[in-house]
Amino acid sequence: MREQPEQQAPPVQRLRIRYAKRGRLRFTSHRDFSRAFERAVFRARIPMAYSSGFNPHPRISYAGAAPTGSASEAEYLEIALAQVVVPADVAAQLAEALPPGLDVLEVVESAGGSLSERLEASHWSLDIVVDPTAARDAVAAFLAAESVEVERMTKKGLRTFDCRAAVVSLAVTEPADRAGVRLELVLRHGTPSVRPDDVLSGLRAIAGLDAGTQVLLTRAAQGPLAEDGTVGDPLTSGE
Repeated sequence: MREQPEQQAPPVQRLRIRYAKRGRLRFTSHRDFSRAFERAVFRARIPMAYSSGFNPHPRISYAGAAPTGSASEAEYLEIALAQVVVPADVAAQLAEALPPGLDVLEVVESAGGSLSERLEASHWSLDIVVDPTAARDAVAAFLAAESVEVERMTKKGLRTFDCRAAVVSLAVTEPADRAGVRLELVLRHGTPSVRPDDVLSGLRAIAGLDAGTQVLLTRAAQGPLAEDGTVGDPLTSGE
């Protein structure tokens, strides 16, 4: 009879971490980031709690990862620890262990509950090189539509879905430091999951707006959706 694995002690502390994906590191896939982060906690000697079973692994919960190729200032994860630590010390240790471009922005003690459930919406900035008037006309047509169907290839094949229902707000601005326009987009999380590039597909479908290839997608915030349509901070208690 196979010997049963040793049962690990339960975690004594949980920390929630906000990190950024910047520059070339925005092309890091979620799988690549998770490997890099596990190496970082090992190098930083963070006292991780481990799962039980024949193949124990550090207790790390990832939530709401941005699509590969998107920059982000609001990625989140939670770690479980075997010892009580000072969150600021963990932030400093991880900053030294992670490569530039994968940057720890904040580490706080968990307030309890589900981190994933607090990630209700995202605020995205979409920088595209198009005519500002054409962009405004396309956004107006998009917002006036009851539904905007788009197609995306998924693991289960080509899927058609409405991208309009997930859009809380969409506005056009003209940054002074670059050509083209910036679309400020708030997306409600749900099923199917609507991504910023789906909204660009919707703008092309409904108004013929072609964003081209010079597109920079940046998630500025991710968290609870307020009544006024803004995105809050998921690391606060919410009380």
